[in-house]
Amino acid sequence: MSLPRFQHQDQSFYFELRKRINRYFEEKGIGMTGNFSLYFKAFILTLILAGLYVHICFFTPHWTLLVLESGLMGLAIAGIGFNVMHDGGHGSFSTRPWVNKLSAYSVNVLGGNSFMWDVKHNVIHHTYTNVEGVDDDIDIEPWMRMTENQRKFKMHRYQHIYFWALYSFLYLLWIFVLDYQKYFKQRIGQMKITTMKISDHVAFWLFKVLHIFIFIVVPIYFMGWKLWLVSFLVMTLVAGFVLSIVFQLAHTVEHTSFPSPKPTSGKMEDEWAIHQLKTTANFATQNKIVSWFVGGLNFQIEHHLFPKISHVHYPAISKIIKQTCSDFGVNYVEYPRVSYAVASHVSFLKHMGRL
Repeated sequence: MSLPRFQHQDQSFYFELRKRINRYFEEKGIGMTGNFSLYFKAFILTLILAGLYVHICFFTPHWTLLVLESGLMGLAIAGIGFNVMHDGGHGSFSTRPWVNKLSAYSVNVLGGNSFMWDVKHNVIHHTYTNVEGVDDDIDIEPWMRMTENQRKFKMHRYQHIYFWALYSFLYLLWIFVLDYQKYFKQRIGQMKITTMKISDHVAFWLFKVLHIFIFIVVPIYFMGWKLWLVSFLVMTLVAGFVLSIVFQLAHTVEHTSFPSPKPTSGKMEDEWAIHQLKTTANFATQNKIVSWFVGGLNFQIEHHLFPKISHVHYPAISKIIKQTCSDFGVNYVEYPRVSYAVASHVSFLKHMGRL
């Protein structure tokens, strides 16, 4: 397929923005990657996940505590995805490439695949955010309608109601269905995947088997299949919903756009950075608990403009980006609370279901 092309300007908004951001790091004398606070958080989240796994699997508690701990385990999985895997996958976790790769591989242990995620997220989503037919993140057909160009079914009138349940199944679908579809079709949406090396194939199957052994075979052996099933469903449903809602609040709300390329030239209306600002929203950036848990993904604008910068720096550089947007007359979309962003997402889904 022919991919959209963005406008190019030598003295662009992004040119000035990068100059100001680079100046900030130079003046502070600090690196753009993670620091001790990130490494300590990664250690804590990993310790929590490992501790819960051992207690549930080998010292199986009463089912009421089992459900609670399984839900917490789902939160820990999401937290590792947000903070460890995500920064590692973008190369912003550490200055050492092998540490970034190791961090990115945490998704493999948890059932996903870092190669597929890199193509889907880093290459496609970060380049063609909210572009219908290219960005796979807004292709949830036929279950949901996310753009005006997608087909509308009667059930979409209720998507603002049933999305709560649908989002919960993301993690299960991701690790047991979607990765395999991408692998065998060798494409993500309409885009063909770059040729996988032998090591990529080996890693895909090795870690898929390892995940099944760690999270299915071993627990069933020690817990029995009934308690395992309860625990596994609670864990994956909680992780799935949290992972889904955080990413959806960043792009599919009332004030974000879904631009399309011009039919004749295939060019987008804006330069890439302006496109990112039109298609992305921040939420609850003053809430330190939210920011800590979601790995700065509530600063989604900062992340999309500078994915190679670790999320620990987003609060600081957000001030620079806001000022630059003001200087250039560019809109900066931000919701002060999570509840406001959720309400906007619900309103967006209702509109798409009835438009």
